[in-house]
Amino acid sequence: MTTQITTITTPFILNVSVNCYLLKSSAGYTLIDTGPTSKRGAIVNTIHKAGCTPGNLNLIILTHGDFDHCGNAAHLRDEFKTKIAMHPDDAGMVEHGDMTWNRKKPNFVVRTIFSLMLTLKEADRFKPDILLKTGDQLSEYCLQAEVISIPGHFKRLPGDPHICCDLFCGDLLANVDQPGLWSIIDDETGAHACVDQLMDLPIKTVYPGHGDPFPIEALRTPD
Repeated sequence: MTTQITTITTPFILNVSVNCYLLKSSAGYTLIDTGPTSKRGAIVNTIHKAGCTPGNLNLIILTHGDFDHCGNAAHLRDEFKTKIAMHPDDAGMVEHGDMTWNRKKPNFVVRTIFSLMLTLKEADRFKPDILLKTGDQLSEYCLQAEVISIPGHFKRLPGDPHICCDLFCGDLLANVDQPGLWSIIDDETGAHACVDQLMDLPIKTVYPGHGDPFPIEALRTPD
């Protein structure tokens, strides 16, 4: 089954953008991440223009619970009559709107900034319909993909599926200045171990949460 990938990119902070990915196949659509609430109109319009309508969006997959990736999930679930899937380790983030839930606690100043600026309003909070774990197959939702749970950006990076030879990695990896680990990492040792693990999988292209897609070979260090 051939899958067409549309990248939906919106401005985030400073010169950094954030990505959502709309996957189209003959069986319908899958949306990976949903962007920040501030860009809701543009994201919804792009999804509609791609041909996705209520009834043919099979699933919303959230790579993790950060507000810039899950901000529109509840709205899109209602509008497109679909379900939301994510890893249970991040479920509390979206249920309580707390971006520090179940992750390494930042200092007081950073926590205050998070609570004022980087949080989900009550109307945008939600409980996921499906909790994903490593090894889960998504064929039930018309997507030939397997879930890999990998730590790094948080204690775990939840629900990152690889589809055929594509990896949707959320915020484990980014391509802002160059391909590599994202700048905000809870467990750097675990993140590097995960990259080593990913290099052994049949992945060709990485689709990061921030920056352009890149070949996984760009992560390979010279011998």
